[in-house]
Amino acid sequence: MATICVSGAMAARSPILRAVADAAGRGVPVLGVSQRFPGADRSAVAGALMRNAGLNCLPPRAAGVENSQSLFTASYNAGEEINIPVAHHDGNYFADAATLDRIEGDGRVAFRYADSVNGSARDIAGVLNDAGNVLGMMPHPERAIDRAHGGTDGLRLFEAALGVLA
Repeated sequence: MATICVSGAMAARSPILRAVADAAGRGVPVLGVSQRFPGADRSAVAGALMRNAGLNCLPPRAAGVENSQSLFTASYNAGEEINIPVAHHDGNYFADAATLDRIEGDGRVAFRYADSVNGSARDIAGVLNDAGNVLGMMPHPERAIDRAHGGTDGLRLFEAALGVLA
């Protein structure tokens, strides 16, 4: 099974997203990061991203792991705080109250900011689809995979998704 990571503004308008949605439907892990979050699979992950209420780019910020049972978060402990860089202009997560209640009740919030960063509803930083194989998140785990670049808290997300748990 392959892991698909959607990136690039062009991808949001590309026919490839139909293939990504089909792959997600077959259980292939799909990760959408930052502004690429909606491209992960628009039908699978609830909510939308809006313009930030505050700063656009911040040093690594603490995010709490809400759900440690998904294929993306299995290498973290529930409640663990991790440092993941925030670098987005339109990463303010929004959904109506009923949707927020539903995703929280279903355990689909993967990550939550430890403090208010960008105005995201209920400080949500990452959301899973119903099946748990699609993750849309606003912080950048790919920017936290090497000690030389400031930390490795994002590395475990990729290792877990690839089935390389240490």
